[in-house]
Amino acid sequence: MSRFLFVVPPFTGHVNPTIGVALELERRGHDVAWAGVPGATEALLPPGARFLSAVPDEVAAYVAEAGERRDDARGAAGFKFLQEEVLLPLAEHMVDGVDAALDAFGADVLVVDQQALGGAVVARRRAIPWATSATTSAELVDPLAALPKVAEAVHQMRVDLQVRHGIAPDVAGAGDLRLSPHLVLAYTVEELTGSLAGTPAGEVPVRFVGPCAVGRPEPGGFPWDRLSDDAAVPNVLVSLGTLNAEVGERFWQAASEAFRGQPWTGVFVAPDHLVPDPPPNVIVRSRVPQLELLPRLRAVVSHAGHNTVCETLAAGLPLVVAPIRDDQPVVADQVVRAGAAVRVKFARVRADALRAAVHQALTDPALVAAAERIQASFAAAGGPVAAADALVALA
Repeated sequence: MSRFLFVVPPFTGHVNPTIGVALELERRGHDVAWAGVPGATEALLPPGARFLSAVPDEVAAYVAEAGERRDDARGAAGFKFLQEEVLLPLAEHMVDGVDAALDAFGADVLVVDQQALGGAVVARRRAIPWATSATTSAELVDPLAALPKVAEAVHQMRVDLQVRHGIAPDVAGAGDLRLSPHLVLAYTVEELTGSLAGTPAGEVPVRFVGPCAVGRPEPGGFPWDRLSDDAAVPNVLVSLGTLNAEVGERFWQAASEAFRGQPWTGVFVAPDHLVPDPPPNVIVRSRVPQLELLPRLRAVVSHAGHNTVCETLAAGLPLVVAPIRDDQPVVADQVVRAGAAVRVKFARVRADALRAAVHQALTDPALVAAAERIQASFAAAGGPVAAADALVALA
């Protein structure tokens, strides 16, 4: 039996997919653990999961504070802020902690999230097998291809990070820390990403496994009796994800107006203060059991976060996407191109436009057919079983 150490950033969408994979590995008798930022990461793991802190508490506080400061950063500026103010400083502090976690746990294989670069540095420095946990398909398709100067600057920062931690410059400059030369686990399918030929990911072994959304803890206390059981009154989820709800004050106002008086039941994942006067047909909760909700829904309105998009498509449901920042515009383009989503503008969305988009998602058979086609592709990809097969082969 082997030991697998998952190295993750403290972000819900990056931890959740690892849980299903880890549970499958444990089912086969392997040992698993997670290394990352204390507090935020531990709260996302199943009860009894083994967690090893990779940074001091003050670094955890810095990451949380930096996340709050990036609320208004969008486009290239947002990407630059994320790299320079969050991910690279986090990587700098995680290297020694991941090293210590590796020694304490005795891992045979590291499974490193694309945004937990410190784990990739340790794997390279110690020359041990490692897999990339590709929790967003945007990183597979060269999202900065249109911004070569930004891409070059960020690549150099990653090279410098490695050199500071003892990796030879020629080794540090080869390849990409976000893409393991041994294995890339992609929680999506090629029907969404398109061909990877000509991209950095096209040069490494990518295993498309589809979503691995099982086993994660979900909140209780949801008012299930308020959902509609009438096919003529469909249920629609509206979510901006765990990191974006607070930046959506204008969006939530438009969504409330869009749903008011419509023959739909809305489930808004938002803080109460952003939806102070919800229509009678709208349920407002700060957290929801999304996986349990999906079978009761007919459509989802999303910020185009990778997890929410893939979990929605795995349920065969069409989407309305309103990307905000980071990888979300790339993911939105992918699902629209695949024919399974309608896109609206987050920053300038109007109630009438959002209402029309939701109506289209609920009534356009072509959108449903595309969602169901991708659902079949996800099922064929194998999910946690296929991911575990690929990881065991590395050990």
